[in-house]
Amino acid sequence: MNALSSLWSFDPDVVYLNHGSFGACPSAVLDFQAELRRRIEREPFRFFARDLEKLLDGAREEIAALLGAAADDLAFVPNATTGINTVLRGLELGPGDEILTTDHAYNACRAALEFTAVRTGARIVTARVPFPLADEEEIVEAVFAEATGRTRLALLDHVTSATALVFPIAKLVAHLRSAGVETVVDGAHAPGMVPLDLDRIGAAYYAGNAHKWLCAPKGAAFLHVRRDRQDGFHPLTISHGYDAVRPGRSRFRLEFDWTGTCDPTACLSIPEAVRFLRGLFPGGMPGLMARNRALTLEARRLLCEALGVPVPCPAGMIGAMASVPLPAIPERSDAAGLDPDALTDLFFDRYRIETWLYDWPRAGSTVLRVAAQAYNDEEEFRRLAGAAREILWGPAPGGDSPVRVPPA
Repeated sequence: MNALSSLWSFDPDVVYLNHGSFGACPSAVLDFQAELRRRIEREPFRFFARDLEKLLDGAREEIAALLGAAADDLAFVPNATTGINTVLRGLELGPGDEILTTDHAYNACRAALEFTAVRTGARIVTARVPFPLADEEEIVEAVFAEATGRTRLALLDHVTSATALVFPIAKLVAHLRSAGVETVVDGAHAPGMVPLDLDRIGAAYYAGNAHKWLCAPKGAAFLHVRRDRQDGFHPLTISHGYDAVRPGRSRFRLEFDWTGTCDPTACLSIPEAVRFLRGLFPGGMPGLMARNRALTLEARRLLCEALGVPVPCPAGMIGAMASVPLPAIPERSDAAGLDPDALTDLFFDRYRIETWLYDWPRAGSTVLRVAAQAYNDEEEFRRLAGAAREILWGPAPGGDSPVRVPPA
């Protein structure tokens, strides 16, 4: 890790290259959240009954410009999965209706689709998107080929989890909408990784995490609902806002801002996390995103070179994560017979590298995913590439070996 890593609370003995799985929150932002929690406990009634609404409004206003959205179209939720479930639970579907998605969909969201299909009798249609792939048109063609007159909704990723592809989401949403199909976008990875303009994207629903690439505390996320879809749209939990009457405040705002007593400090800390990130590199958030993308592309190059595999997609489809399919694993390799979870543990146990591997049957192999955030540097990815090469083929003759954990 580089000098900026001291601004986080990392274990100094671990090379953390897996920001994509859960994110990591800087110490200063955690301190900000802790002060908010102390403020709650000093006078709980005042905080929840008098202050919270204004604080939520202020936080929405601060992040709306970053997201390219109107603050009144944003609702805070604990995670993107909750946002996706909220949309699916509110749909009126029945036998004969279809929900379109891709085989790159995040498993939790795919599970929500399965639950919805069982509950309603609707059918899930899965577009098969190749990976590796040559260009984004392969995504567009695969999705459009599966849309029919029975398609009621499309669930599409903005940035896929396992394959780390940045989908051409605005193009997909626009074409589907022209065919009468609305879209819910799983944007879990997008905020803070790629530039966002939710109003331009135009999706009916967009769920995004702030506790990933925006580095907010865990439990900070948002659901954006296009203005014309808000009437009759409800949170998963019905509470006081359902029948409250407040002049000048929308039913959407009343219902989502209060779903029962909870800890709102993660969402209220999002603006502080954004301020922190803006100050790390010249150019603010755009500068940080460009730096992380450049580091990710270099990390991918190092891995592909070490493993002897071609890059699996164009550079234009990469944000701050990249996935590389592993080559055929030799039978005598340390990796032979290991599933992706065991391989992930092997990188950690042997080299103290926290990375992530996933089974990708379409490519006939396991993919290794890298993620770059402000606290990472090129040397860490060189270490990862060396470890991957050594795990597959053993130490290079006369070459440097990645640092191993001393045996117990």
